Amino acid sequence: MSGQLIIGIHAVRTALKHGAQRIDSLQFDAARQDRRLRQLLDEARAAGIEAQASDKTSLDRLTGGANHQGVVAHGEMPASLTERDLEDLLSALSVPPFLLVLDGITDPHNLGACLRSADAAGVHAVIAPRDRASGLTPVVCKVASGAAETVPFVQVTNLARTLRHLQDAHRVFTIGAAGEAETGLYAADLTGPLALVMGAEGEGMRRLTRETCDLLVHLPMAGRVESLNVSVAAGVCLYEAVRQRSPVPV
Repeated sequence: MSGQLIIGIHAVRTALKHGAQRIDSLQFDAARQDRRLRQLLDEARAAGIEAQASDKTSLDRLTGGANHQGVVAHGEMPASLTERDLEDLLSALSVPPFLLVLDGITDPHNLGACLRSADAAGVHAVIAPRDRASGLTPVVCKVASGAAETVPFVQVTNLARTLRHLQDAHRVFTIGAAGEAETGLYAADLTGPLALVMGAEGEGMRRLTRETCDLLVHLPMAGRVESLNVSVAAGVCLYEAVRQRSPVPV
């Protein structure tokens, strides 16, 4: 892992909670006296991290004008996992796998939002290709609001091959979201071992990814827009799966 900035109250708080040992410095805007920042500084102090007083102008310069909310830490970013890590994770599960697969998401804001939805829905891992796709960056981690530290993010060399392995070795049913699909999302069975596959912004899934999926589904669109933002579509699909997989109505 390489050292990077951790920006914003929620991102820094999550880093403190899930890996305080990775933080080597923390700066805050001394002019801010709000409760959330004071609580964060107390948590940093309890973790043995000495916070350094700074000012908004310096923090703006340090973060390139990002919305830092008066606090910036420097430390090790969460590391992405490998195919071997994914295999270990799946082997350790005592419940059917619930996975989110992102085919070539390049916008870090969309990746961060997808991670956040995945965390909320109880996804076991998010899988993405290693090339031509966003990895874990400071922007991703900030948008994810802590989910980058809690949801395993797996980068694979060959996404279609990984999907086939999930199908063959773990009996995972792979469902891809595609606007032209004949089957609607709410008609699909999303229980059991499942991987929901979302395509890239604009282009959708690549041909090999699409052909590897066991089923393609579309989201109902009542208005005039042709598609949803990928992070919004992922949230809709994930929560339909949550509804179907819940032992009691949600």
